[in-house]
Amino acid sequence: MAFLLNKTTLLTHLRSHPQKTEDSLSLTRRGFHIEPGPREKALLAEDPSLKPFKSHKKSVWRLKRIGDVLTIIVVAGCCYEIYVKAVMREEARKQASGSG
Repeated sequence: MAFLLNKTTLLTHLRSHPQKTEDSLSLTRRGFHIEPGPREKALLAEDPSLKPFKSHKKSVWRLKRIGDVLTIIVVAGCCYEIYVKAVMREEARKQASGSG
């Protein structure tokens, strides 16, 4: 009961706060509690020397899609193998009980 009460008060507390600005939301999402310093900003800045090594969205999307298709094919193949083994076992059981 105490947990439910705490959960309810937490929800009302979250709802009662006014909307934050976009900048503060992005900082909160990244987990910063304070404004990042110059060193952190330099580390987070885009490095032009790394541009040739960046993956492109289209190729990453295509690779992910190929991985998804291969996963579906492997799962379907496993299900088919299980089905075939079950059918063969059932046929063997029927033949064994019919001849015995």
